[in-house]
Order: sequence, then C-alpha cells, then structure tokens
Amino acid sequence: MITDHIILPVSDGTQMQAFIAHESTHQPQPGILLFQEAFGVNHHIQDVAQRLAKAGYVVIAPELYHRTAPAGFATGYEDFSVIAPHFQALTVEQLTADILAAYHWLQNQQNVQIKKIASMGFCLGGRVALLANMVAPLSAGISFYGGGMQMLASRIAELHGPQLLFYGGKDKHITQEHIHEVEQAFIAAKKDYAKVVFSYADHGFHCNERSSYHPKAAKEAWALSLAFLQNNL
Repeated sequence: MITDHIILPVSDGTQMQAFIAHESTHQPQPGILLFQEAFGVNHHIQDVAQRLAKAGYVVIAPELYHRTAPAGFATGYEDFSVIAPHFQALTVEQLTADILAAYHWLQNQQNVQIKKIASMGFCLGGRVALLANMVAPLSAGISFYGGGMQMLASRIAELHGPQLLFYGGKDKHITQEHIHEVEQAFIAAKKDYAKVVFSYADHGFHCNERSSYHPKAAKEAWALSLAFLQNNL
C-alpha cells in the first residue's frame, strides 16, 4: 500500500492538495475520485481511500476547501460552525475545476486504467460525486447521503455513467422532497441509477467516527458499493 499527499495545479490558478492511495503494483487498476464530507479529507476519508486501494483501485481524494483553508484542513464532527465559511464559499465552477484536476491526475498515471474511473463521495462529497459524473467521462458514480443533489437535478441528463445513491431513512438533513426530485430527474433523463434507503440509518451512517454510525448499514452499503464498482469498471 502506498499513500501520499500530492499538490495539483487547478485551472483557475490555485493549487490543491490531495491524498492518494494505491497498491504497490505495476498492474493497471481502475481509478476512483473520492470526495470528502463537509469536514475535510479527514481520517475517515483517508481510511476509505485505503480500503478502496486494498480492493484494487487507485484513489485520489482532493481537498475541496483549498481556496479558503490551509492544506490538510480537517475538523471533528461536533462543531459545524468551524467549516461553515469554507462550505458556503464553494461554487459549482470551483468544484468542477477541482474534479477535473483530480481526474486529469488519474489520467496521467501509468498504473490507472484511464477508461475505467468512477467517483465516490460522502455528505458534501455525495453531491460532488454526482457532479463529477457529469463533468468527466466516468464509468460510474456513488453518492452516500449527498446533500444538495437536488441543485443538480436539471443537469442529470449530462451524466456519463450510472449512479448509486445511498440514503438514511432517519436523515433529517435530506428531505423526502429532495430525494424525490433527484429520482424524478433520473427517470426523466432516462439515466441508469440505483437508490438504496436504509430505513434504520441516519445521515453519516457509514462513518465509524460519527455518533450516527450504523455498522449494519455501513457494511451493507460497502458491499453494494464494491459490487457496483466491479460491475461498471
């Protein structure tokens, strides 16, 4: 297993740190764009990256707050006010530039199967994973409890690959109306998707460092994610 932090140039002239993880092998592997929760590329996201690397993927997790926060910025899960200024400053244009910077890095790695790249994201990253599937020619995308995805509903027709959507039935942050709006957009655009709602889980159920962690839902969602990636990559 190889892990590292790298610096990427972004098209708007900024520089972005990213965490990478992959096996020590010369055999080309599929790539994964992994997108952070609202709390940064923290221990949990780095752990997910390493789990994906062990499953046979080259993973890059870009730091989406690089314009407003120092490299390596990450916080705990207790105080959202610390991250609010960074979260609120994000724009679709900036996120698109960050996605493409990370995507182009994967494209230039000799150990990546460049036509087999997918996105995965959690919370904020769930929305970014959906956007990534629109702005880059991805094979698939996975969104864990992606907040704000309804803001991208009008662009669902731009999707390149199928999208897997995970929700917690007890999630107070994502309303049923928003879930319905996103699903109807998939149907109207005739785009392939799978929606999984764990009625017994809350927002953030996959993260074992959050109070809302649900081991059963996390285990089931992870198994489904690996199967979805294998089927599409």
